[in-house]
Amino acid sequence: MNLRWKLAQAAEVRWWKAYLRKKNPEDYLRQKADYWRRVLQAAQYEPGPGALVLDAGCGPAGVFLILNEQEVHAVDPLLEAYRAGLPHFEPSRYPNVRFFNQPLEGFQPPVLYDTIFCFNAINHVANLGQSLDVLAGALKPGGRLLLSVDAHNYAFLKRLFQWLPGDVLHPHQYSLEEYQRMITEKGLAVERTVRFKEGMIFDYFLMVAERKAGRVGT
Repeated sequence: MNLRWKLAQAAEVRWWKAYLRKKNPEDYLRQKADYWRRVLQAAQYEPGPGALVLDAGCGPAGVFLILNEQEVHAVDPLLEAYRAGLPHFEPSRYPNVRFFNQPLEGFQPPVLYDTIFCFNAINHVANLGQSLDVLAGALKPGGRLLLSVDAHNYAFLKRLFQWLPGDVLHPHQYSLEEYQRMITEKGLAVERTVRFKEGMIFDYFLMVAERKAGRVGT
């Protein structure tokens, strides 16, 4: 794992501890669940009851919070740190979720999934290409990947952030078009893209992509 990724992971744990320090766990989890419902509504997609679902880069309060009728796997390399340091994350609260404390690049899916969520996580991985390989390879034909990214609005600032650690939490800095191209190169078809939040430097986008039957990623 490269140094920039390790620094980003350490910063991620510090950020969560600072952010949640004064937040009541029950209130926060209820608000987060409401947020995820709004996200799925904006995406115009929701996995059906009994679906096999992967929450990739789930963090301490991922979309697994609201997936009570599905069989869910959740993977994140910081789960043990979250459980040790945050009262907001207690895996035993989610009996239908199997948690994997490991990086996405090294995750070996035990099944193929109907739906994969990767929300605000792909920017954080150590190896972007390998992580996208895992996501694409873990989808059933006809399955959906819902992937969200902070995407650069300006080419100059993108290049600057790529050279300098201006955003330590996000080792990867790309435009929306570049992320879309990466997805299609893995054998997925982007069905729609939703701008979920606008910003000065980045916009936050949510993409819905399908694994076409018979298509294999590169």
